[in-house]
Amino acid sequence: MERNFHSAEQLAVALRAGEATSAELTDEAIARIEREDKAINAICVPDFERARSAARDADEALARGDDRPLLGIPVTVKECYHVAGLPTTWGMPEYRDFLPDEDALQVSRLKAAGAVVLGKTNVPLGLQDLQSFNEIYGTTSNPWDHDRTAGGSSGGSAAALAAGFGALSIGSDLAGSLRTPAHFCGVYAHKPTLGLVPSRGMVPPDTPALPLDLDLAVVGPMARTARDLTLLLDVMAGPDPLTHGLAYELALPPARHQRLSDFRVLILDEHPLIPTGAAVRAGLTRVAEALADGGARVERHSSLLPDLAEAGKLYTQLLVSGSVARFPVEAYEQLQTRAAELSSADQSLDAARLRGMVFTHRDWLEANHQRELHRHGWRKFFAEFDAVVCPITATPAFPHDHNPDLLDRRIDIDGVEHPFFDQLVWAGLATMPGLPATAVPADRTVAGLPVGVQLIGPMFEDRTPLRLAELLEEKIGGFQPPK
Repeated sequence: MERNFHSAEQLAVALRAGEATSAELTDEAIARIEREDKAINAICVPDFERARSAARDADEALARGDDRPLLGIPVTVKECYHVAGLPTTWGMPEYRDFLPDEDALQVSRLKAAGAVVLGKTNVPLGLQDLQSFNEIYGTTSNPWDHDRTAGGSSGGSAAALAAGFGALSIGSDLAGSLRTPAHFCGVYAHKPTLGLVPSRGMVPPDTPALPLDLDLAVVGPMARTARDLTLLLDVMAGPDPLTHGLAYELALPPARHQRLSDFRVLILDEHPLIPTGAAVRAGLTRVAEALADGGARVERHSSLLPDLAEAGKLYTQLLVSGSVARFPVEAYEQLQTRAAELSSADQSLDAARLRGMVFTHRDWLEANHQRELHRHGWRKFFAEFDAVVCPITATPAFPHDHNPDLLDRRIDIDGVEHPFFDQLVWAGLATMPGLPATAVPADRTVAGLPVGVQLIGPMFEDRTPLRLAELLEEKIGGFQPPK
C-alpha cells in the first residue's frame, strides 16, 4: 500500500525512525491531491504552501527530539472550522469571502500536537444534508463510485481519507455527519459523548466563536484505522479553557474490556420507523458472526433497550426545533398553521417533524425530560451490555440527489421509496441521548460499495466502543483503498 494510505500511527513511527520526513509526506499528499482530486473534489480550500512550511518546522522539531502525538502528520479539516487566513463559508455563497482571523479551538489543538494541515474539506450548504455539495465549491463524489455521494456533512473529509489525502481529518456530527460519510466511504469515525470535545470556532461564518454547549451536535475524529481515532480523540478531548479553566483535566475511563471474548453486545438490525436494506443487514450479520466467533456474548433482543420509535420521534423533534428556531417570523407562522392542521392520529415521522418545528419552550422542556428518561434507560441497559451494533443509515451510498426541495426527496431501500430524512433515525439513536458511537467498515456490497456499522457505547465511556472497533478491525479487516 502506498504511503499516502498509511495510518497516522505508521507515519509517526516512520518519522521518528528517520525513515521519512514530514516534508516528503506532505509533498506526496499534495501531489496525490493535485493528481486525483479533480474527479472527487474533496479538498475545497487547499493550503499547500503553509502546509509545506509547517512540515519543514515539524522536521526541525523531530530532529530536536520533539515527540508530540501528531508531529509531522498531514491532516485535513472540515470547511466549517475556522482556520485563520482561510475562508469559512459553510457553503453559503454570501460568505465566500469571509476570512476568520483566529483558528477554531480544535484546529489549534491539531497544530499544537504537530499536525500539518493540508487544507479544508467540502460540506453541504449550511451543513444541512447527507451529501456534500454547494454553489461555491461544487459536488464531492464518492471515491468508490463517482456517481454516488460521499455523504454529509463531513463528506469531504471522508472522501479525502478514502482517497489518500492525509491520514486524519476532523468533522462534526448532529445527524450522522461523521458516521454517515464514514459508512459511505469505507473509513472510520467517532461521534464522541456529548460535551466531551469542545467545538468553539466551529461556527457559521461571521458568528462569534463562543464557548457554547451544543444541544445535540458534537465534533470528532475521522481516520482510516480504529487506533488512529483514539490517537486523534486524545488530542481533541478535554474541556474548553474558557469555560473550565486550565487546571481541569479530562480522565476518560479505560475500555471495559481488552478481549473480544469479554464483550457483551446487542445487534440491532430492525427499526420500527424504517426498514433496513439487505446490504446493510449483511454487514451487520458479518459483524455479529465475527463477534460470536471471537467469543463475545451476542444478543439480538433485550427488554432493557429504550423504545426505538419513541427515541426516533424525540430525536427528530429536538433536531428540527433547534434548526427552525431562527427562521423568519413569517416562515415560522406558516409552519404553525400547518402543524395546527395535523390530525392527532397522525404519528408519522413527517408529523413529528412538523410538530417539532413549532415547539414552544414548554414543549421543548417536556421533550428534554423525555430525553433524560431515555438516558436513564440507557444507563440500565449498559449495566448489562457493553455496546450496541446497528446501522448508520439503511443503505450504502446513494446516487447524487440535488433536489432543492429536501422534503420532496426519497431514499430507495431495496426498491421501495421512503422519505429522505427518515433515514436519520439510526444516527439519532446515539445522538439524542448523547452517547458515543464509532463508525467502522463492516462489508462491501456486490457492486463494491462500502458498508459501515456503528458501535454505540455508554456515556463518557468512549474508549469502550473504540476498543471494540480495534478488535473488530483485527478480526474482519478495516479500510481498503478504492480501486
